[in-house]
Amino acid sequence: MTPLALFCRQVRNRSAENRTALELLHHHRLTGTVVSILRLELDSMVRCIFLGSITNGKYRAQLIEDSVHGRQWRTEDGKRKVTDRDMVEISNTFHGWTRNVYTFGCRFIHLSDFHDYADRDPFDSLTQEERQDIGAYLQHYHGLIVDANTKMREILWVLPRVFEKIAANLECCIRDLEAGSQIT
Repeated sequence: MTPLALFCRQVRNRSAENRTALELLHHHRLTGTVVSILRLELDSMVRCIFLGSITNGKYRAQLIEDSVHGRQWRTEDGKRKVTDRDMVEISNTFHGWTRNVYTFGCRFIHLSDFHDYADRDPFDSLTQEERQDIGAYLQHYHGLIVDANTKMREILWVLPRVFEKIAANLECCIRDLEAGSQIT
């Protein structure tokens, strides 16, 4: 099996596991972990977008090989590691919502005030700009209106749909990688 085939298989397997976990967690109203699963799925998508943005086929192949062998990604010149920020910024140029969803999800992955969501609504600690950005995404893709008074508990029902949107974008990215396409 080629490194590309292995990479695509591992991304699809992770996505399938994320889907199952999200369904179970959402059913049990484990919101913090549901958002963490969204962030995991977005992490896969961001990495695939990053790979798809690379014009140097040899470098792209090296990153894919590094991934399937558990090695850290390095910049093309080899001088530093590729950071999540690098990948998120690239993906944000193609999907303007990725940075906001990624940042929001990070606050559920890293121990933060968001873990007290049962008593303190995470939306209350968002800046007006963050709330507007998330609201614009939810309205555009899911028809949900978010205003200054919206509470997180009011949007919980849409989280499985958010996952499916990310997963569908991820699958498109995987197919592009399999076809050797570049994101333009």
